Amino acid sequence: WDLQLHHDADPCLPLHQHVRRAGLVDGIDQFDPAFFGISGREAQCMDPQQRLLLEVCWRAMEAGAQPLDHLRGRSVGVFMGISSADYSALLWASENQYLTPDNEPFILTGNTGCIAANRISYAFDLKGPSFTVDTACSSSLVALHLACESLRRGESELAFAGGVQALIHPGIQMSFCKAGLLSSKGRCRSFDAAADGYVRSEGAGAVLLKPLGAALRDGDPIEAVIRGTAVNSDGRSQGLAAPNQKAQIRCVTDAYLSAGLSPAAAQYVEAHGTGTRQGDPIELRALGSVLGKGRSTTDPCLVGSVKTNLGHSETAAGITGFIKAVLCLRQRMVPASLHYSQPNPNVDLHALGLKVATTLQPFPRPDQELVASVSSFGFGGTNAHAVLSSAAVASSQPTSASIPPASLHLLWLSARSEDALDMLRAQTADWLE
Repeated sequence: WDLQLHHDADPCLPLHQHVRRAGLVDGIDQFDPAFFGISGREAQCMDPQQRLLLEVCWRAMEAGAQPLDHLRGRSVGVFMGISSADYSALLWASENQYLTPDNEPFILTGNTGCIAANRISYAFDLKGPSFTVDTACSSSLVALHLACESLRRGESELAFAGGVQALIHPGIQMSFCKAGLLSSKGRCRSFDAAADGYVRSEGAGAVLLKPLGAALRDGDPIEAVIRGTAVNSDGRSQGLAAPNQKAQIRCVTDAYLSAGLSPAAAQYVEAHGTGTRQGDPIELRALGSVLGKGRSTTDPCLVGSVKTNLGHSETAAGITGFIKAVLCLRQRMVPASLHYSQPNPNVDLHALGLKVATTLQPFPRPDQELVASVSSFGFGGTNAHAVLSSAAVASSQPTSASIPPASLHLLWLSARSEDALDMLRAQTADWLE
């Protein structure tokens, strides 16, 4: 949108709240509709959030080595976090070529929240539960919790969990500016004394989940194991959007009870870490109250926030933090939390048994099972927490030692059209080179 129009010309906006920075996805208007069996006319009427979720779910299938033909017609659940409807607001307010009697049905399905999940089930012919979740900033981690519960009940054989956000309309952005929640310096300085708010960002993420026993049976690649999850609400706090420390403590405690693990086993926690003056101290005290119990003062739990890298993607924030935690477990390393120079003076991290990761470093106690957890809090009071452990089980994938040497290897490429195959050939050649 026009920055000059919405920022400089707004008399209600103090100078320090003219926030012009955000974490944006390049080419958010680009999409290959034919790949998903969608017409170009319908794609124009679709919220980009629906397009992004289709793409990341496909990539999750690829990463999990799950051919679509093996999933079609099965009880595969789809649980997606989504909240904003920026694209819909623009479409209905405009008088352009899309608002025709022929296109209006596409606008309806393309911009209805539930369709973000339902379209994935439709495109891939998945028969499990399919719905969206809106708990604001905790939406996608709540979606993950619901997916795990569906798997535990046997309601789903596999499940997609994820979330998405796109920043297309200035309305919500300007509201956040006026509320003073955004960083005037354009940086999420999580846990830092100079933290002055967060930076909004857009993006999408999805993971494919399967019960551990079934994954072992089928020889699937296993990135990490979700040991336990929990969700609760702040109830009545100091304000509708004010966090509640006691409720957060209860949520973290319940997640570790569900996991059957002592909180002292946690070596890393991916915090919500928005970089707000009110949110960070409450979250750190809540985490320390649980994870610091029974912990040696020489063995603090490392803490970080991916928001310092990517900004706060709100409805996609929980799944973003979850994916980061999985990558940490896979690499057995904890990266630095950025923009951190001086600890928040309102929090005694040492007394809480916490330490902000400021450099790339191995997990503490790397000889033991690696345990990490992820926190997410919605501004309406819905809290979520997930506990993960490293994939200690050996995958049935062949090791390099078991593969006989060869002078040539055959690389198979497949695509939905000749044009797409040509593009894939070129991309693959560039990558190999």
